[in-house]
Parts: sequence; C-alpha cells; structure tokens
Amino acid sequence: MFELYTGLQGKLHIQGIAVDEKNQYIYCSFTTKLIKYDFDGNIVGSVGGLTGHMGCIGFCPEDGRVYGSLEYKNDNIGRGIHQALGVEKINEDAFYLVAFDTAKIVRADMDAYKDGIMTAVFLADPTRDYSEYGENGQKHRYGCSGIDGVGIAPLPGEKNSEKHLYVAYGIYNETNRTDNDHQVILCLPFSDFRRYEQPLTEKAMHRSGPSRALRKFFVFTGNTDWGVQNLEYDAYSDALFLAVYHGYKPQYRNYDMFCLDWTKKPERQALNGLHEDGEVLTLKNDGMFFSFGSTGMYSFGDGRFLFSEECVEDGEECSYLRMYHLTESGIFEREK
Repeated sequence: MFELYTGLQGKLHIQGIAVDEKNQYIYCSFTTKLIKYDFDGNIVGSVGGLTGHMGCIGFCPEDGRVYGSLEYKNDNIGRGIHQALGVEKINEDAFYLVAFDTAKIVRADMDAYKDGIMTAVFLADPTRDYSEYGENGQKHRYGCSGIDGVGIAPLPGEKNSEKHLYVAYGIYNETNRTDNDHQVILCLPFSDFRRYEQPLTEKAMHRSGPSRALRKFFVFTGNTDWGVQNLEYDAYSDALFLAVYHGYKPQYRNYDMFCLDWTKKPERQALNGLHEDGEVLTLKNDGMFFSFGSTGMYSFGDGRFLFSEECVEDGEECSYLRMYHLTESGIFEREK
C-alpha cells in the first residue's frame, strides 16, 4: 500500500496534490509553496516566494507542467497568509491560473518569480464576479470569493474531445442569499493558456488573459464553505469529483463531495438568485460524506485515488497521502 508523508511544512496547510506517474514525482501545494517529492517521499525541490493563495493543482503529462490556482485579495484569507508569512502588504485583487515547469524544479527554496519556473494567465471572470454585486445588492456575484479547484478533463459529454483546463470558484458561505447555491466552473483550452501566459511579478501584476473563459458551467449543490477546494476528473468512471468544505444552510444535506456525470452535456437552466440562466452540469448523485479530498486528491484512472489526509504535528502543518479505491456502490474505501 502506497503512503507518502510530506514532512512538517510550517503554518499554512496543504491545498492540493498532483502526480507525474511516468517520472514518479508527487507535487504538493502548501498555499505559498510547491514541493516536489519522489515516490519514496524524498524532497527533490521546492518553489516558494508567493504571497498569494495557491490552491488545488493538477499535472499535465503532455507538457510536463503543474497547473494551479493563484489568488491575490484582501479578505480574511489574504490577510491570514500575510500574517503567517510575517509580511505587511495590501494585495491588488486578481486571480490567475499558473503553470510550473516541473523540469526546472531541481533544488529547495527556488523562487517562483525570479527563477523562471512559473507563468500565469489572468482570469477576468472571477475578478469581475468577485468585485461585482449579486443578489439584493450583496457583494460578490454568485458569492464569488475567488478561485481554488483546478482540473484537466475533456469537455462534458465529449469524452474523446481535447483536454481542457477547469478552474472552480471559491464561494463565501453566506446563508442569507441564494445566488451562491451553485458551484461555478470555468473551462479554458490549453491554447488560450499558451497564448496569454506571461511571467508574473507582484510589483506589477499583469492582466494578460482572455476576456472571458471558453465556457462557464454551474452545478447546483447548495451553498458550500469556500466553494470547490479540489477538482479531479476520473477517466475510470467518466466523472468529475468536487471536494468541498460542507455548507451550513439547513435546507441542504451539506455534503463534503459531489460527483458530476461527465457523460452528459450541460443543459441551459435557470440559476438561483439573479434571474439569469447558465450551462448547468448534471450530478451523478446527491453527494457524499467523505472526510478527505478538500486538501488534495488524484485519480489514477483505474478506480484508485490518492487522497491527502491533512494533520498538524508539533504545531506545524503536514499531510499523509494515502491510497483509496472507488467501490461499485460509489464510495471510497482505504486500500489495505
């Protein structure tokens, strides 16, 4: 049974994991740094220097890059990161999809900005929705708190289509509105990323990116706490898994994970709260209660998954990455 221990990694918790099966490397996002491990758990290298929030990550075997979400903002999350890092600054609100050239990660404590490892594409959709107003004039359209979940998958209902990049919104857990009851997932082609990507500097954050995502999907789940934390496509079941922190609205079951039926194309339906419609994706089931996934999950495409089991030891954040399999009844069981 495979298991990897990340080691103690400071005050900021693990956000996501990605696996390069061919070269046998595992990548872990710890909010402001990316760590590269071999399959034996040895640290090969790391990339830091970030003062924004890096969330979920995914590995693309075709180009050898790790893709992730990176957000800069001045809410509780942004201020908490600055406090943990011991820095004083005010971020400009901006949201990016970033890519790390993993071949360049060869030693510890490399700099994301200075060592030519990371490029970024500006995402206009969440930046607009974060700054605009939603239902009844409340701040943040759709309850958008930024971005987090990132995944790589074909188009829904088109399994043989080219793979695309997917980025999910973070969503505030306000219980006094209904326009935040859908998860929001953006879809971008890899060609858009290559067209717009540029190195990023925090002194002058660029705005190089498409004016809108190729597609903007919605998933009715009921409100969650901070939206989709991790997003992972599983070719074995042809499904897209969404791991969340459960919500608090009493009218919903408030599950920890949702599974989208990726065999079905989206349907245009009315959305809650804003008198508009959108492309709505289909859930395979209502949802599931499962303790892991929100801080990292990876599908091997054969029914096996690797999950991050976040913990704190000696006052520092760490995680154990452990193997599970998806049963015929649609639940996850630990590998023995």
